[in-house]
Amino acid sequence: QVQLTEAGGGSVQTGGSLRLSCAASGYTYGSDCMAWFRQFPDRAREGVAAIYTAGTSTYYADSVKGRFTLSKDNTKNTVYLQMNGLKPEDTAMYFCAAAPGCGSNWYQSARYSYWGQGTQVTVSS
Repeated sequence: QVQLTEAGGGSVQTGGSLRLSCAASGYTYGSDCMAWFRQFPDRAREGVAAIYTAGTSTYYADSVKGRFTLSKDNTKNTVYLQMNGLKPEDTAMYFCAAAPGCGSNWYQSARYSYWGQGTQVTVSS
């Protein structure tokens, strides 16, 4: 049974930082695209960032470039999203997702077969 388990959400003030983690289990964690999406009320899920677990490629949405950083620990089947310089507009439910392979279409949610349960990030002004 495939499981993606997120942790690390919470509430911070503008300019604060949070680190989200996503631990994968129940499948062969190898050449995958591990991504973070966020869901705002009344809007489609938005791709935030993605990392290729078998290499060094990372992808970021323009809205988070320079503020968010992805990293991975393949020994723990875990990816991390370090979020610095948080803004109120970053407030959303954040989801981890997994798909085979990463590419220029990493931000398309339909590519991803596996999803975590989500973790809430709230940034107050």
